Amino acid sequence: MIYTISIVLDKRRLKSNGTYPLKLRVFNRQLKKDKRYSLDIDLSEKEYTEIWKNPDGLKFRGAKKELELKLKGIEARANDEAKQITVFDFEQFEIKFFRKSSDKNSVKYYFDTVIKNKIKENKIGTAESYKYTLNSLKEFSEIENNLNVDKLTFSIITYSWLKEYEKFMLAKGKSYTTIAIYTRTLRAVFNIAIENNDISNDIYPFGKNKYKIPRTKKVKKALNSVQLKKLFNAETLNDNEQKCKDFWFFSFACNGMNLKDIALLKYSDIKDDRFRYYRAKTFDKSAEKSVITIYLTDFTSSVINKYGNKNKSGFVFNIIDIKEDDETHYKKIKNFNRYINDHIKRIAIANDLPKDISFYYARHSFATNSLRKGASMEFISEALNHSDLNVTKNYFAGFEDEAKKEFANTIMDF
Repeated sequence: MIYTISIVLDKRRLKSNGTYPLKLRVFNRQLKKDKRYSLDIDLSEKEYTEIWKNPDGLKFRGAKKELELKLKGIEARANDEAKQITVFDFEQFEIKFFRKSSDKNSVKYYFDTVIKNKIKENKIGTAESYKYTLNSLKEFSEIENNLNVDKLTFSIITYSWLKEYEKFMLAKGKSYTTIAIYTRTLRAVFNIAIENNDISNDIYPFGKNKYKIPRTKKVKKALNSVQLKKLFNAETLNDNEQKCKDFWFFSFACNGMNLKDIALLKYSDIKDDRFRYYRAKTFDKSAEKSVITIYLTDFTSSVINKYGNKNKSGFVFNIIDIKEDDETHYKKIKNFNRYINDHIKRIAIANDLPKDISFYYARHSFATNSLRKGASMEFISEALNHSDLNVTKNYFAGFEDEAKKEFANTIMDF
Protein backbone atom coordinates (compact mmCIF):
# COMPACT_ATOMS: atom_id res chain seq x y z
CA MET A 1 0.00 0.00 0.00
CA ILE A 2 1.21 3.50 -0.79
CA TYR A 3 -0.61 5.00 2.20
CA THR A 4 -0.78 4.55 5.97
CA ILE A 5 -3.64 5.64 8.20
CA SER A 6 -3.36 6.38 11.89
CA ILE A 7 -4.95 8.42 14.67
CA VAL A 8 -2.55 10.95 16.14
CA LEU A 9 -2.49 13.68 18.76
CA ASP A 10 -1.78 17.01 17.05
CA LYS A 11 0.66 18.64 19.44
CA ARG A 12 1.09 21.76 17.32
CA ARG A 13 -1.66 23.53 19.28
CA LEU A 14 -2.15 23.14 23.03
CA LYS A 15 -5.61 24.19 24.17
CA SER A 16 -6.27 26.18 27.35
CA ASN A 17 -7.63 23.06 29.12
CA GLY A 18 -4.37 21.18 28.54
CA THR A 19 -5.65 19.01 25.66
CA TYR A 20 -4.67 18.59 22.00
CA PRO A 21 -6.91 17.91 18.98
CA LEU A 22 -7.13 14.27 17.93
CA LYS A 23 -6.72 13.83 14.17
CA LEU A 24 -6.84 11.17 11.49
CA ARG A 25 -3.46 11.16 9.71
CA VAL A 26 -3.24 9.86 6.15
CA PHE A 27 0.28 9.54 4.76
CA ASN A 28 0.98 8.98 1.06
CA ARG A 29 4.38 7.28 0.82
CA GLN A 30 4.65 7.84 -2.91
CA LEU A 31 4.14 11.61 -2.61
CA LYS A 32 5.81 11.76 0.83
CA LYS A 33 2.87 13.88 1.90
CA ASP A 34 0.41 13.62 4.75
CA LYS A 35 -2.91 15.23 5.61
CA ARG A 36 -4.59 15.43 8.99
CA TYR A 37 -8.34 15.51 9.42
CA SER A 38 -10.06 16.76 12.57
CA LEU A 39 -12.13 14.25 14.56
CA ASP A 40 -13.63 16.88 16.89
CA ILE A 41 -12.13 15.06 19.87
CA ASP A 42 -9.62 16.59 22.32
CA LEU A 43 -7.41 14.55 24.68
CA SER A 44 -4.51 15.20 26.98
CA GLU A 45 -1.26 13.46 26.13
CA LYS A 46 -1.79 11.10 29.08
CA GLU A 47 -5.35 10.20 27.99
CA TYR A 48 -4.23 9.60 24.40
CA THR A 49 -1.43 7.28 25.52
CA GLU A 50 -3.67 5.41 27.95
CA ILE A 51 -6.72 4.95 25.75
CA TRP A 52 -5.33 4.72 22.23
CA LYS A 53 -1.76 3.48 22.67
CA ASN A 54 -2.73 1.41 25.74
CA PRO A 55 0.82 0.23 26.56
CA ASP A 56 -0.42 -1.71 29.59
CA GLY A 57 -3.11 -3.61 27.68
CA LEU A 58 -5.87 -2.30 29.92
CA LYS A 59 -9.52 -3.23 29.42
CA PHE A 60 -11.74 -0.18 29.72
CA ARG A 61 -15.32 0.37 30.78
CA GLY A 62 -17.80 3.21 30.45
CA ALA A 63 -16.74 6.41 28.62
CA LYS A 64 -13.19 5.24 27.96
CA LYS A 65 -14.42 2.00 26.38
CA GLU A 66 -16.87 3.95 24.17
CA LEU A 67 -14.08 6.27 23.04
CA GLU A 68 -11.73 3.36 22.30
CA LEU A 69 -14.39 1.64 20.18
CA LYS A 70 -15.24 4.91 18.41
CA LEU A 71 -11.59 5.52 17.46
CA LYS A 72 -11.13 1.94 16.27
CA GLY A 73 -14.28 2.32 14.15
CA ILE A 74 -12.99 5.56 12.61
CA GLU A 75 -9.61 4.01 11.76
CA ALA A 76 -11.20 0.86 10.34
CA ARG A 77 -13.65 2.83 8.17
CA ALA A 78 -10.85 5.09 6.90
CA ASN A 79 -8.85 2.01 5.85
CA ASP A 80 -11.91 0.44 4.21
CA GLU A 81 -12.68 3.58 2.21
CA ALA A 82 -9.04 3.96 1.15
CA LYS A 83 -8.95 0.36 -0.11
CA GLN A 84 -11.90 1.09 -2.40
CA ILE A 85 -9.91 3.73 -4.29
CA THR A 86 -8.23 2.20 -7.33
CA VAL A 87 -5.52 4.86 -7.53
CA PHE A 88 -5.25 6.50 -4.14
CA ASP A 89 -5.51 10.27 -3.92
CA PHE A 90 -6.48 12.57 -1.08
CA GLU A 91 -9.46 14.17 -2.84
CA GLN A 92 -11.14 10.81 -3.47
CA PHE A 93 -10.43 9.73 0.10
CA GLU A 94 -11.96 12.91 1.53
CA ILE A 95 -15.10 12.47 -0.56
CA LYS A 96 -15.57 8.89 0.60
CA PHE A 97 -14.62 9.33 4.25
CA PHE A 98 -16.61 12.44 5.12
CA ARG A 99 -19.89 11.52 3.49
CA LYS A 100 -22.69 9.55 5.12
CA SER A 101 -22.52 5.79 4.72
CA SER A 102 -25.80 5.86 2.75
CA ASP A 103 -24.41 8.34 0.20
CA LYS A 104 -22.54 5.69 -1.77
CA ASN A 105 -25.86 4.28 -3.03
CA SER A 106 -27.66 7.63 -3.30
CA VAL A 107 -28.56 8.83 -6.80
CA LYS A 108 -29.13 12.42 -5.60
CA TYR A 109 -25.80 12.50 -3.76
CA TYR A 110 -23.97 11.47 -6.91
CA PHE A 111 -25.84 13.94 -9.12
CA ASP A 112 -25.14 16.77 -6.65
CA THR A 113 -21.45 15.80 -6.56
CA VAL A 114 -21.15 15.73 -10.36
CA ILE A 115 -22.98 19.07 -10.66
CA LYS A 116 -20.67 20.66 -8.09
CA ASN A 117 -17.58 19.31 -9.90
CA LYS A 118 -18.81 20.50 -13.31
CA ILE A 119 -19.36 24.01 -11.94
CA LYS A 120 -15.88 23.92 -10.40
CA GLU A 121 -14.51 22.95 -13.85
CA ASN A 122 -16.47 25.89 -15.37
CA LYS A 123 -18.65 23.48 -17.38
CA ILE A 124 -21.81 25.37 -16.55
CA GLY A 125 -23.87 24.03 -19.46
CA THR A 126 -23.06 20.41 -18.55
CA ALA A 127 -23.95 21.12 -14.92
CA GLU A 128 -27.32 22.50 -16.08
CA SER A 129 -27.94 19.32 -18.08
CA TYR A 130 -27.36 17.19 -14.96
CA LYS A 131 -29.71 19.47 -12.98
CA TYR A 132 -32.49 19.02 -15.56
CA THR A 133 -32.06 15.24 -15.46
CA LEU A 134 -32.14 15.14 -11.64
CA ASN A 135 -35.31 17.27 -11.59
CA SER A 136 -36.95 14.90 -14.05
CA LEU A 137 -35.98 11.82 -11.99
CA LYS A 138 -37.22 13.59 -8.86
CA GLU A 139 -40.60 14.28 -10.46
CA PHE A 140 -41.02 10.68 -11.61
CA SER A 141 -39.85 9.20 -8.31
CA GLU A 142 -42.14 11.35 -6.19
CA ILE A 143 -45.26 11.25 -8.43
CA GLU A 144 -45.18 7.67 -9.69
CA ASN A 145 -43.36 5.88 -6.84
CA ASN A 146 -44.26 8.13 -3.91
CA LEU A 147 -40.56 8.14 -3.04
CA ASN A 148 -38.59 11.24 -2.06
CA VAL A 149 -35.60 11.67 -4.36
CA ASP A 150 -33.33 11.71 -1.27
CA LYS A 151 -34.29 8.05 -0.79
CA LEU A 152 -33.77 7.07 -4.44
CA THR A 153 -30.89 4.58 -4.60
CA PHE A 154 -29.09 3.03 -7.56
CA SER A 155 -30.43 -0.41 -6.63
CA ILE A 156 -34.03 0.84 -7.09
CA ILE A 157 -33.38 1.81 -10.71
CA THR A 158 -33.92 -1.40 -12.67
CA TYR A 159 -34.95 -2.23 -16.23
CA SER A 160 -38.64 -2.09 -15.21
CA TRP A 161 -38.13 1.24 -13.41
CA LEU A 162 -36.55 2.75 -16.52
CA LYS A 163 -39.33 1.48 -18.80
CA GLU A 164 -41.90 3.07 -16.46
CA TYR A 165 -39.87 6.30 -16.48
CA GLU A 166 -39.92 6.21 -20.30
CA LYS A 167 -43.72 5.82 -20.32
CA PHE A 168 -44.04 8.66 -17.80
CA MET A 169 -41.98 10.98 -20.00
CA LEU A 170 -43.92 10.11 -23.16
CA ALA A 171 -47.21 10.74 -21.33
CA LYS A 172 -45.89 14.21 -20.45
CA GLY A 173 -45.33 14.88 -24.15
CA LYS A 174 -41.55 14.52 -24.02
CA SER A 175 -39.74 13.24 -27.09
CA TYR A 176 -37.55 10.16 -27.34
CA THR A 177 -34.65 12.56 -27.88
CA THR A 178 -35.23 14.11 -24.45
CA ILE A 179 -35.59 10.66 -22.87
CA ALA A 180 -32.31 9.61 -24.49
CA ILE A 181 -30.50 12.70 -23.16
CA TYR A 182 -31.74 12.15 -19.59
CA THR A 183 -31.11 8.40 -19.52
CA ARG A 184 -27.61 8.85 -20.98
CA THR A 185 -26.89 11.33 -18.18
CA LEU A 186 -28.21 8.84 -15.61
CA ARG A 187 -26.04 6.12 -17.17
CA ALA A 188 -22.99 8.38 -16.83
CA VAL A 189 -23.73 8.77 -13.10
CA PHE A 190 -24.07 4.98 -12.74
CA ASN A 191 -20.67 4.56 -14.41
CA ILE A 192 -19.02 7.04 -12.03
CA ALA A 193 -20.45 5.24 -8.98
CA ILE A 194 -19.22 1.88 -10.31
CA GLU A 195 -15.80 3.33 -11.12
CA ASN A 196 -15.61 4.59 -7.51
CA ASN A 197 -16.45 1.06 -6.26
CA ASP A 198 -19.53 2.41 -4.48
CA ILE A 199 -22.00 0.16 -6.28
CA SER A 200 -21.70 -3.23 -7.92
CA ASN A 201 -21.72 -3.69 -11.67
CA ASP A 202 -24.37 -6.36 -11.04
CA ILE A 203 -27.08 -3.70 -10.56
CA TYR A 204 -26.14 -1.80 -13.76
CA PRO A 205 -29.47 -1.59 -15.66
CA PHE A 206 -28.12 -0.58 -19.09
CA GLY A 207 -26.72 -2.58 -21.99
CA LYS A 208 -27.24 -5.94 -23.67
CA ASN A 209 -30.42 -7.72 -22.54
CA LYS A 210 -31.10 -4.74 -20.26
CA TYR A 211 -32.55 -1.27 -20.77
CA LYS A 212 -31.58 0.24 -24.11
CA ILE A 213 -31.47 4.00 -24.37
CA PRO A 214 -33.69 5.16 -27.28
CA ARG A 215 -31.70 5.90 -30.41
CA THR A 216 -33.14 8.74 -32.42
CA LYS A 217 -32.07 9.90 -35.82
CA LYS A 218 -31.09 13.53 -35.46
CA VAL A 219 -32.56 15.71 -38.18
CA LYS A 220 -29.89 18.22 -39.05
CA LYS A 221 -31.51 21.48 -40.04
CA ALA A 222 -29.97 23.41 -42.89
CA LEU A 223 -30.93 25.99 -45.51
CA ASN A 224 -30.13 25.33 -49.16
CA SER A 225 -28.41 27.90 -51.37
CA VAL A 226 -31.71 29.44 -52.55
CA GLN A 227 -32.97 29.83 -48.98
CA LEU A 228 -29.62 31.25 -47.83
CA LYS A 229 -29.74 33.89 -50.56
CA LYS A 230 -33.32 34.75 -49.64
CA LEU A 231 -32.45 35.13 -45.96
CA PHE A 232 -29.32 37.17 -46.67
CA ASN A 233 -31.26 39.61 -48.90
CA ALA A 234 -34.32 39.74 -46.63
CA GLU A 235 -35.36 43.20 -45.45
CA THR A 236 -35.26 43.76 -41.71
CA LEU A 237 -37.80 45.81 -39.79
CA ASN A 238 -35.45 47.15 -37.13
CA ASP A 239 -31.88 47.18 -35.82
CA ASN A 240 -32.45 44.10 -33.67
CA GLU A 241 -33.44 41.99 -36.66
CA GLN A 242 -30.48 43.27 -38.67
CA LYS A 243 -28.06 42.52 -35.82
CA CYS A 244 -29.38 39.00 -35.38
CA LYS A 245 -29.21 38.32 -39.12
CA ASP A 246 -25.63 39.63 -39.21
CA PHE A 247 -24.54 37.36 -36.35
CA TRP A 248 -26.30 34.37 -37.95
CA PHE A 249 -24.38 34.86 -41.19
CA PHE A 250 -21.16 35.61 -39.28
CA SER A 251 -21.43 32.09 -37.84
CA PHE A 252 -22.21 30.66 -41.29
CA ALA A 253 -19.25 32.46 -42.92
CA CYS A 254 -16.89 31.36 -40.11
CA ASN A 255 -17.34 27.62 -40.76
CA GLY A 256 -20.46 27.37 -38.59
CA MET A 257 -18.75 28.89 -35.56
CA ASN A 258 -20.62 28.26 -32.28
CA LEU A 259 -22.09 31.25 -30.45
CA LYS A 260 -19.96 30.59 -27.34
CA ASP A 261 -16.82 30.74 -29.47
CA ILE A 262 -18.02 33.97 -31.08
CA ALA A 263 -18.64 35.45 -27.63
CA LEU A 264 -15.16 34.36 -26.43
CA LEU A 265 -13.39 35.74 -29.52
CA LYS A 266 -10.74 38.30 -28.53
CA TYR A 267 -9.02 41.01 -30.52
CA SER A 268 -5.74 39.31 -29.66
CA ASP A 269 -6.97 36.29 -31.70
CA ILE A 270 -7.08 38.43 -34.88
CA LYS A 271 -3.89 38.69 -36.94
CA ASP A 272 -3.93 40.40 -40.34
CA ASP A 273 -6.55 38.69 -42.52
CA ARG A 274 -7.47 35.86 -40.16
CA PHE A 275 -8.27 34.87 -36.61
CA ARG A 276 -7.51 31.69 -34.71
CA TYR A 277 -9.34 30.07 -31.80
CA TYR A 278 -9.89 26.80 -29.94
CA ARG A 279 -13.40 25.39 -29.96
CA ALA A 280 -14.70 25.62 -26.37
CA LYS A 281 -17.00 22.60 -26.68
CA THR A 282 -14.21 20.13 -27.47
CA PHE A 283 -11.22 21.81 -25.82
CA ASP A 284 -11.27 19.68 -22.65
CA LYS A 285 -12.23 16.44 -24.40
CA SER A 286 -8.92 15.74 -26.12
CA ALA A 287 -5.27 15.96 -25.12
CA GLU A 288 -4.33 17.30 -28.55
CA LYS A 289 -5.67 20.83 -28.94
CA SER A 290 -6.60 21.75 -32.50
CA VAL A 291 -6.52 25.42 -33.38
CA ILE A 292 -9.08 26.63 -35.93
CA THR A 293 -8.09 29.28 -38.44
CA ILE A 294 -10.77 31.46 -40.03
CA TYR A 295 -9.91 33.78 -42.92
CA LEU A 296 -11.74 37.08 -42.80
CA THR A 297 -13.90 38.21 -45.71
CA ASP A 298 -15.41 41.58 -46.52
CA PHE A 299 -18.61 40.46 -44.82
CA THR A 300 -17.07 39.02 -41.59
CA SER A 301 -14.76 42.06 -41.31
CA SER A 302 -17.77 44.36 -41.64
CA VAL A 303 -19.58 42.54 -38.79
CA ILE A 304 -16.53 42.97 -36.55
CA ASN A 305 -16.23 46.65 -37.48
CA LYS A 306 -19.95 47.22 -36.92
CA TYR A 307 -20.47 45.37 -33.62
CA GLY A 308 -16.96 45.07 -32.21
CA ASN A 309 -15.75 46.96 -29.14
CA LYS A 310 -14.45 50.35 -30.19
CA ASN A 311 -11.43 50.18 -27.87
CA LYS A 312 -10.35 46.99 -29.68
CA SER A 313 -9.31 45.15 -26.52
CA GLY A 314 -10.65 42.12 -24.66
CA PHE A 315 -13.59 40.32 -26.25
CA VAL A 316 -14.47 41.45 -29.75
CA PHE A 317 -18.24 41.59 -29.20
CA ASN A 318 -20.25 42.99 -26.29
CA ILE A 319 -21.95 39.69 -25.51
CA ILE A 320 -20.03 39.00 -22.28
CA ASP A 321 -17.58 40.96 -20.14
CA ILE A 322 -14.06 39.73 -19.40
CA LYS A 323 -14.49 40.60 -15.70
CA GLU A 324 -17.52 38.33 -15.25
CA ASP A 325 -17.41 34.75 -13.97
CA ASP A 326 -18.17 31.67 -16.06
CA GLU A 327 -21.69 31.26 -14.70
CA THR A 328 -22.57 34.82 -15.77
CA HIS A 329 -20.98 34.16 -19.17
CA TYR A 330 -23.12 31.04 -19.58
CA LYS A 331 -26.35 32.91 -18.79
CA LYS A 332 -25.51 35.86 -21.05
CA ILE A 333 -24.58 33.63 -24.00
CA LYS A 334 -27.79 31.64 -23.50
CA ASN A 335 -29.83 34.86 -23.47
CA PHE A 336 -28.05 36.17 -26.57
CA ASN A 337 -28.77 32.88 -28.35
CA ARG A 338 -32.46 33.24 -27.43
CA TYR A 339 -32.40 36.84 -28.66
CA ILE A 340 -30.98 35.79 -32.06
CA ASN A 341 -33.40 32.86 -32.44
CA ASP A 342 -36.38 35.07 -31.64
CA HIS A 343 -35.55 37.64 -34.32
CA ILE A 344 -34.25 35.23 -36.98
CA LYS A 345 -37.57 33.34 -36.74
CA ARG A 346 -39.48 36.57 -37.38
CA ILE A 347 -37.42 37.23 -40.49
CA ALA A 348 -37.92 33.62 -41.65
CA ILE A 349 -41.71 33.73 -41.20
CA ALA A 350 -41.93 37.02 -43.09
CA ASN A 351 -39.98 35.49 -46.01
CA ASP A 352 -41.55 32.02 -46.23
CA LEU A 353 -38.47 30.29 -44.82
CA PRO A 354 -38.48 27.38 -42.30
CA LYS A 355 -40.28 28.56 -39.16
CA ASP A 356 -38.10 26.48 -36.84
CA ILE A 357 -34.89 28.17 -37.98
CA SER A 358 -32.40 28.83 -35.17
CA PHE A 359 -28.83 29.98 -34.73
CA TYR A 360 -27.65 26.35 -34.97
CA TYR A 361 -29.02 26.18 -38.53
CA ALA A 362 -25.99 28.27 -39.56
CA ARG A 363 -23.54 25.49 -38.64
CA HIS A 364 -25.43 22.78 -40.52
CA SER A 365 -26.07 25.09 -43.45
CA PHE A 366 -22.33 25.72 -43.75
CA ALA A 367 -21.63 21.96 -43.71
CA THR A 368 -24.28 20.88 -46.24
CA ASN A 369 -23.65 23.75 -48.65
CA SER A 370 -19.90 23.13 -48.54
CA LEU A 371 -20.57 19.53 -49.56
CA ARG A 372 -22.89 20.65 -52.35
CA LYS A 373 -20.17 22.96 -53.64
CA GLY A 374 -17.78 20.02 -53.90
CA ALA A 375 -15.81 20.26 -50.66
CA SER A 376 -14.47 16.92 -49.44
CA MET A 377 -15.74 15.30 -46.24
CA GLU A 378 -12.21 15.60 -44.82
CA PHE A 379 -12.17 19.38 -45.46
CA ILE A 380 -15.56 19.85 -43.80
CA SER A 381 -14.55 17.68 -40.85
CA GLU A 382 -11.48 19.84 -40.27
CA ALA A 383 -13.46 23.06 -40.72
CA LEU A 384 -16.04 21.93 -38.14
CA ASN A 385 -13.26 20.72 -35.80
CA HIS A 386 -14.79 17.28 -35.42
CA SER A 387 -12.92 14.57 -33.50
CA ASP A 388 -13.15 12.13 -36.40
CA LEU A 389 -14.76 11.68 -39.80
CA ASN A 390 -17.69 9.62 -38.46
CA VAL A 391 -18.94 12.64 -36.48
CA THR A 392 -18.96 14.66 -39.70
CA LYS A 393 -20.76 11.90 -41.61
CA ASN A 394 -23.58 12.05 -39.05
CA TYR A 395 -24.16 15.63 -40.13
CA PHE A 396 -25.30 14.37 -43.53
CA ALA A 397 -27.73 11.64 -42.45
CA GLY A 398 -30.58 13.32 -44.33
CA PHE A 399 -28.48 14.96 -46.99
CA GLU A 400 -27.61 11.74 -48.81
CA ASP A 401 -31.26 10.99 -49.67
CA GLU A 402 -31.73 14.54 -50.96
CA ALA A 403 -28.58 14.27 -53.07
CA LYS A 404 -29.77 10.93 -54.49
CA LYS A 405 -33.11 12.50 -55.41
CA GLU A 406 -31.38 15.40 -57.20
CA PHE A 407 -29.16 12.90 -59.02
CA ALA A 408 -32.17 10.82 -60.12
CA ASN A 409 -33.89 13.92 -61.50
CA THR A 410 -30.84 14.92 -63.57
CA ILE A 411 -29.60 11.51 -64.76
CA MET A 412 -31.46 11.87 -68.08
CA ASP A 413 -30.07 15.35 -68.78
CA PHE A 414 -27.76 14.24 -71.61
